[in-house]
Amino acid sequence: MTLDFTVVGGGSAGYAAARTAAALGLKTAVVDGAEELGGLCILRGCMPSKTLLESARRFRVLRRAREFGLECAIPTFDAMAIRDRKRRLVAEFADYRRSQLTSGRFELYRGRAEFLGPGEVEIQCLDGSSTRLSSRTFLIATGSRVSWPAVPGLRESGCWTSDDLLESGSIPRSLIVLGAGAVGLELASYCAAFGSRVTVIQRGPRVLTPADPDVSTVLEEALRHEGLEIHTGTRLLQAGAVAGGFQVDFEKNGQRVSVEAERLLNALGREPALEGLEMLKLERKGKRLAVDRMQRTNCPGVFAAGDVCAELEVVHVAIQQGETAARNAARQLGILSGALEEVETGLPLFAVFSEPSFAMAGCTEAALQARGIAYESASYPFNDHGKSLVMGETHGLVKLLAEKSTGRLLGGAVVGPEAPELIHEIAVALRFGATARDLAAIPHYHPTLSEIWTYPAEDLSSLSPVY
Repeated sequence: MTLDFTVVGGGSAGYAAARTAAALGLKTAVVDGAEELGGLCILRGCMPSKTLLESARRFRVLRRAREFGLECAIPTFDAMAIRDRKRRLVAEFADYRRSQLTSGRFELYRGRAEFLGPGEVEIQCLDGSSTRLSSRTFLIATGSRVSWPAVPGLRESGCWTSDDLLESGSIPRSLIVLGAGAVGLELASYCAAFGSRVTVIQRGPRVLTPADPDVSTVLEEALRHEGLEIHTGTRLLQAGAVAGGFQVDFEKNGQRVSVEAERLLNALGREPALEGLEMLKLERKGKRLAVDRMQRTNCPGVFAAGDVCAELEVVHVAIQQGETAARNAARQLGILSGALEEVETGLPLFAVFSEPSFAMAGCTEAALQARGIAYESASYPFNDHGKSLVMGETHGLVKLLAEKSTGRLLGGAVVGPEAPELIHEIAVALRFGATARDLAAIPHYHPTLSEIWTYPAEDLSSLSPVY
């Protein structure tokens, strides 16, 4: 069968691309060889983790009842019931995605694709059969998988990955988490909420290394207050199973340190899933597929989108890249007119649903310094903000960056209550080119959490000339 556009991978990027291509009139197919349809976000990523974290958040509220003048029995939890609720919700999300993939708008092939050349794939179907497809254009949206760095004994130890923890019907009495990125901090917070003694081991100098140092330092201090033991600036030496659990040896400040726990979690990142692409000889940027701003690879007619190529592994980026790739494929085929469009990369947006949570939008100080842009920064703490004091959520801060010459906002970050919700106010301001003075002038209802943004905005307004 000869098609116009074939998508390899039916996750967020793949489905968005297929839907877009089919709506444009392209003869489209999706090839997905996973045992279960749905993609990483639905099955083993965003949705299951946030479901568990919501249970953890509510349990923290119960534990603090007396602080708010409330009396209740000592709260308990049922880890199996928490897991089962997660399963029910994920099943609903996955059922809906399956209905989208099987809607008839495009062909769906259940199997693993292997490229025989730039325009042809062979599909080893899950039922044991095989078939070949020819297509004028392709999209690689094969996603990512758990990475296993070269730490002696780690992979052989039988440690957990995020998949295992998300499916666990129990909370370990103690847990070692390798990695202080989004996955590591979220799952560490989840277990700590239910009383697990959690040790986080980070190879970098601080948690969440993409954030500005002052912001990640505040987050680290708040996580310690929540009971996490955090080691940064380490070198992992070995990991393995021992009687009653696991042991990790690492070097810190020139000293060898050993820690033990009932469970060990590998949260050291993910890497692109690139099997079946060898014949295309695709260029890479590090471990990821290299693409241009139009989502094209170096192979003519072959695009890529999502975790397989994106520097920021988040769903909204994957969807944007998939849709852009589909429209550009249509332009290459003469279905759409005009020049190829570029993916908008000027507004990074990222969040971590730890306790407390973190979010950022736009540029960091390091990014501005690398570009030679003169800027001013201002921050304000939650422990001096009315609504956060009322809520008893006083750890963290908000921070804004603005261009020195014009006052135009360039970036923002927040550590504290509802950070992933609060950051969208800054994302909108950045998208529409607002200045710090514009943000300060916008009415904010009192008392609200979002009102806190006006304080650093006012500080920056006093530093910038009036335009």
